[in-house]
Amino acid sequence: MQTFHLPDLGEGLTEAVLVRWAVAVGDEIVLDQVIAEVETAKSIVDLPTPYAGTVLALHGEEGGTILTGAPVIEVGDGSAAPDTPAAAPHAAEHEAYRAEEQAGSGNVLIGYGTGAGPAKGRRRRAGTAVRQAAPANATPSSAAPEAARPRSDRPVAVRSPIVRRLARELGIDPATVAPSGTDGAVTRADVLRAAENTASQASEPVAPLGAEPSQLTVISSERFSPLRKAVSATLSRSRSEIPEATVWVDVDVTRLWELRPDMAAPGERAPSVTALFARYALLALEQYPLLASRIVGGGTELALFDGVHLGVAVDTERGLMVPVIPRADTLSLAAIDGALRELAATARDGKMPPERLRDSTFTVNNYGGFGVDGSAAIINYPNVAILGIGRILERPWVVEGAIVPRRIAQLSLVFDHRVCDGGYAAGFLRAVVDLLEHPLTAYPRV
Repeated sequence: MQTFHLPDLGEGLTEAVLVRWAVAVGDEIVLDQVIAEVETAKSIVDLPTPYAGTVLALHGEEGGTILTGAPVIEVGDGSAAPDTPAAAPHAAEHEAYRAEEQAGSGNVLIGYGTGAGPAKGRRRRAGTAVRQAAPANATPSSAAPEAARPRSDRPVAVRSPIVRRLARELGIDPATVAPSGTDGAVTRADVLRAAENTASQASEPVAPLGAEPSQLTVISSERFSPLRKAVSATLSRSRSEIPEATVWVDVDVTRLWELRPDMAAPGERAPSVTALFARYALLALEQYPLLASRIVGGGTELALFDGVHLGVAVDTERGLMVPVIPRADTLSLAAIDGALRELAATARDGKMPPERLRDSTFTVNNYGGFGVDGSAAIINYPNVAILGIGRILERPWVVEGAIVPRRIAQLSLVFDHRVCDGGYAAGFLRAVVDLLEHPLTAYPRV
């Protein structure tokens, strides 16, 4: 038998979420066959097996977390005869466990194994003492003294993803549950009984009007996905380390809106609004390069670059991602538009390579597509600024003393106040506005 452990998936990642099993116990697999899809903080990847043979066991449930180095799958090479004394108990145990896992039997166990060392697979350690099952005629009252004793010092063995998830959803700590399993382990029925006891102890009479409201009960909890953990860490660091400030302005993009359909070659699509705003922002950064710099040296130095790696916020089913267009300052409007479309499609498919999610020096976030007028976004650390684009609305606007309908959008710039002051940031924003309101002045450079 061979055990495949979760390999290092790169970028210093320490865990992955199991999205989907592609095989089942009993399947015959070949070398490099995809056995599962796993989600990391960067993307969703296929997991191939380095072994061929019969699948003996699958470790982990769909939606659960697997740590780097933890067992994923056990594969038998078929060298042992199926009726040999050594193989028969293991095969029987795997089949029994699989049946319990699928049926949700009360005999499914919870826990990681004994405290003597790491458990190997799902098999009970040879020589482990087994507690005799309680007599069939035992009454609940006879078991009450044992159930009442705290068991915080008892090693808990989590084996079944079904029961483990049930305990987590019900808010039950397995270490506090009295066991009734034949080998002294906690069962599904034990978890349900503990949840009922907790609910009955927490029940109170209905409070009269004007009384303090009762505390709400948690009905479920959900772990952060690897991507959400990564986003949380980045944004928390941004908030804790960057003294940010925000400037914003309304911009009349009527002329740009009218010219946009004619900016494409015959038979091609017009460039996206995001591509237009990004291209003009890149032109403005040539005059205000501090906003595409980076603080280094423990916060005592400012590193300026000879170009811009443009990060673009993309909303996906997994959460917000910021893929990068390298050296976007050297690209034409058409090239930026094509890169944006490709990045968005790849990110939403969950196939974005990790190397395309790093090293940005300036970020653009078009939240107008969600019907939002404005936002004070959080800087994408370690960037020092982010440009936000609100939705384009037709609004009454004063032009040469007359009120006329115009296409108006709100731009916001969030910047690191250590890098520059408000005047510098406002100058950049005005430069972008001038380019957007008079798009033909810079069109040869676009």
